[in-house]
Amino acid sequence: MIKILRYTEYLYLAVAVVSIYKIFSLWNVDRDGTYIFIFFAVVSVAMFLFRRNYRKKFENRQQDKP
Repeated sequence: MIKILRYTEYLYLAVAVVSIYKIFSLWNVDRDGTYIFIFFAVVSVAMFLFRRNYRKKFENRQQDKP
């Protein structure tokens, strides 16, 4: 189960990278359309950090159990 949690962390980073790419490619063309990608990038990075912290806590709890 730990490997699945690790893969989902990096899935959030992939979404953030794609969103940042779309932000840079659409900024001069359609500035109003880029705001949703800014939101996706910020939320994806925040979810990556949250899930990473949660996984590490889970791993520590598993190691502490006898």
